[in-house]
This record gives sequence, C-alpha cells and structure tokens, in this order.
Amino acid sequence: MNSPDYDDSTAFLGDWGPFQRNLFILLCFSIIPNGFTGLSMVFMGDTPAHRCLLPAALNITAEWRNASIPLDEEARFSKCSRHRVDIVKNYSDWGLLPWVDVNVSDIPRESCMDGWVYDTEIYISTIVTEWDLVCAEDWRVPLTTSLFFSGVLTGSVISGQISDRFGRKIVLFITMGIQTVFTFIQVFSPSWLIFCVLFFIAGMGQISNYLTAFALGMEILSPPIRDIYSTLGVCLFFSIGYMMLPLAAYFLRDWRTLLLVLTIPGFFCMPLWWFIPESPRWLLSQGRVDEAEEILRKAAKMNGVKAPEVIFPRHQSKDSAGSLKTYSLCDLVTSPNIRCITVLLCLVWFAVSIGYCALSLNTSSLHGDIFLNCFLSAVVEVPALLMAWLMLRRLPRRVCLSSTLALGGALLLFIHLIPQHMSAVTIALVMLGKFGLSAAFSIVYPATAELYPTVVRSTALGTCSMASRVGSLSAPYFIYLGGFYRSLPYILIGSLNVLSGLLYLLLPESFGSPLPETIGQMKTLVWCKRRHSACSSSSSKHEEEFESERL
Repeated sequence: MNSPDYDDSTAFLGDWGPFQRNLFILLCFSIIPNGFTGLSMVFMGDTPAHRCLLPAALNITAEWRNASIPLDEEARFSKCSRHRVDIVKNYSDWGLLPWVDVNVSDIPRESCMDGWVYDTEIYISTIVTEWDLVCAEDWRVPLTTSLFFSGVLTGSVISGQISDRFGRKIVLFITMGIQTVFTFIQVFSPSWLIFCVLFFIAGMGQISNYLTAFALGMEILSPPIRDIYSTLGVCLFFSIGYMMLPLAAYFLRDWRTLLLVLTIPGFFCMPLWWFIPESPRWLLSQGRVDEAEEILRKAAKMNGVKAPEVIFPRHQSKDSAGSLKTYSLCDLVTSPNIRCITVLLCLVWFAVSIGYCALSLNTSSLHGDIFLNCFLSAVVEVPALLMAWLMLRRLPRRVCLSSTLALGGALLLFIHLIPQHMSAVTIALVMLGKFGLSAAFSIVYPATAELYPTVVRSTALGTCSMASRVGSLSAPYFIYLGGFYRSLPYILIGSLNVLSGLLYLLLPESFGSPLPETIGQMKTLVWCKRRHSACSSSSSKHEEEFESERL
C-alpha cells in the first residue's frame, strides 16, 4: 500500500458532504459524556462545612450543647474535635454555666466519636458526607481522584494497542459502554472502596473513548476538516460537557442523583454504532481493501457523487494483504528517529497536562460560588479553542504549539513578580495562562496524530496520553508546593512549559503533509536532517530493515 495516495484516492468524496458532516457531528456528540465523567469529582467529592455530632440522646442544657464544639483560630467551629462529652455532661448536671462557672477552653478535647453534622446549604450529599471522608479520613478524597486518573493512565496504553489491532469502531463503542455502564453501577456503590474500583474502570473507558474517537475522525475526514475536528470538534464538545456539569450539579445536589443523570447521554450514544463506520484507512492498513472500498462507496452515494470503479489499485491490495502484521508499544522505540519523536512528545504532553490540570484544580481557591467558578473555568477554554483552530488553519504545527506553550508558561512566570495584595492581577495572569495551555492542549492532539503512521497512531496517542496522565497525577503535588512559597508552583509550571515549547521546535513539521501509513514514511527530526550521516541515514535504514522483517 502506498500511503501518500490515500487522500488522493478518496478525493472524489469532497471535503464537507453529508457523509463528513454526519460523521463529524456524531463523533463530537460521543465526546460530551467525557466532560461529565472526568470532572464530576469537583462536586461529588466536595467537602461541605462540618462539625462533630452531639447525640440527640445526650441530656445537656442548650448552653452546654452550644459550647461543646470548640472554636478554631478563625472563630469557626472545629471540624474534627469536641470537648469531652462525659465532662460536659457532668457540668451540665451540676447546673454550672459555660464561660461563667467554667472556663470551657480548659476542658479536654476528643475526636468526633459519634460522627459529624454536615452543612446542607449547598449539597444534600456528596461521597464525603456519605462515608465520612473528613478529618483522619480526608486523604481518601484526593486518592479517589488519583485512582480515576490511574484508570485513565491504564486505558491510555491499553486502548491504543487494542485499537490498532482490532479497529477503531469496536474499541470506541466497547469503551463507551464501559464508561457508561460502570458509571451507572457507581450510583449504587455500597462503600467507598467499591466506588473507587468502579471509578478506576470508568476512567479506563473515558480516555479510551476519547482517544479512539479522535483517531477515527482524523483518519476518515479530509485534511482541511481535521483541524476544525481536533479543536472546535472534540475539544469543544468536551468543554460543552464540562460546562453542562455545573448546570446539572446546581439542580441536583445529591451525588447519586447527579451521577445517575450524567449516565443518560452515554446510553443515547450507544445506537450510534449503526451510523459510525470503521476507518477505511485502518482497514486498508490491515489489507481489508474490499471493506474499505465498500464504506467509501456508501459515503459516495450519501454525498451524491460517483465512486471510481477501482478506488485503490490492486497492487495496494496485494501489498496490504502481504503486510498484515501486529504492532505494539515496542514499535515506538524501534529506530532512533521514532524513539526520539516519542520521547519528546511525551515530555510535551507531560508538561502541558501538569499546567492545564494544576490551573483547573486550583480554581477552587477563587472566591465566590463554586458552580459559577466551575462554569467560568470551562468557558475560558472556548476562545482558546477558537484561537487554536485559526492557528492550525494557517500556521505550521511547530509554530502553533511552541507559541501557545511559551505564552501560557511565560504568563505564569510573571506571577512571582506581582505583590501579594494585587490578587486580581494574579488571577488574571492565571486565567490567561490557562488560556494559552488550553490552546496548546487542543493543538497537541492533531500535531501528534499527524506525525505517526496509521499502523501505530492509536498506540502512539495512547502512549502520549499516558505521559499526560502522569502529569495530571503530579499536578496536585505542584499545587501543594505553594504552601512553602506562594509562587513556586507557577515558576515550575511556567518554566516546564516554556522549555517544552522550545523542545517541540526540534520535531518535524507535518503541516500540509498527508498522514503517513508506515513507520518508514515518518518524517525525520530536525537535528537528524542537520546530521544526516550520523542519524537520518541510519534511522531510515533501520526503519526499512524493520519494515522488511515485518513483511
């Protein structure tokens, strides 16, 4: 199969006919539930105001009941301790008055042995109030989120390899079903442990669905449409799901009801199986030329155009049939060229994920309504995605990604120069930094997909996404460093992203080029071109020998 001929062979379909429009819309709608699942812990895992519970059967006066909970340094009720109940009961029975006859601050304290009372002004219930994940057990809340991202990390690797081996469509709908069904089962979780196990599995399905839908659209849609699909398509519809989350949470204050409602869009997406085709490009890479041509002929009929008698030359069919082979994660490190590309891209994904996730998680520090803050955090991504789309249409990929990484990182570096009392300026820089990194996050997907060939594209996206998830797992610890020095997280995140922007300039340019189909057709690193004898020649030779061995 001669890969560069694929776009020419399918040019008869046009760029934006009914087939492409339907596929674009359906794939984008399948992305919306990902915005729910990935960020639902913002509300499900929120910790409302709480204090120790005093049993109703405890027979003490109203004065002593009010004085039984000590105050902290900020004159608020203590969240994790109370005055010893037996001593308070004795004082009450003796008729002594708190702060009049007894210095209450001298009474020893004890833990909340009878549980807690939670403020229900914002939430009816969360997983925190359901299983008392406060005080000595508060470590379970961030662990819950980490376990979800661990599932995302696992799914990033597994789904890519399975998708490259068994096809895009089947993996898309299996993982969509996993995400939806296990999220539904979570509603009935009897314990925190069961909830976490189900959340881990849902995380595996969430990222697998997203990456596979992205790869499927990139391979079927024509080059002029890929840019808008990767930015104003999948990324924007993820943000739409993100924006709908606080709206649903505002009206549904019980975590089980909220989670139940958030599963509904996933069930509505399952019938799309009969409307979304397999990737003809992937079928062609597997030697299944007749199936690929059948899909394209149906697309031609939908678009009202006539397909040629032979879409792909017969020699392509023979080449494809003879090149049936299995690719794996190891193929991303078979030669110096692809190995260096993979390492550099993983570093870029790691850096942009740390920045994006850390800034998103840190929005809770903003004053005001939590539902409004979450909504604004999602809205800021919309202009960033629009800018990313405009850049992808006109500018080389290296310029697009390097400039947005440098923009986001540089703005964060300025924060340590801002006096602490000028909080409004700091917040503005943080939001502008997220604007730049949100644009970079949407650009890195198509930029990565265009560099890798069809035979390992999903595996490569999964591997890079794995590096991204490692970054998301690290993000809370970057925020934690702010306790030692307020601007330290921004200095580290900003420096890391500026450095990543510079490193991306070393990668080859893919703007305006056809998608590669085999490892041997991949572009060469910039420094390899400058050291042709030392790197490029040996890399190309290695790749050709590797392809021959595979045949």
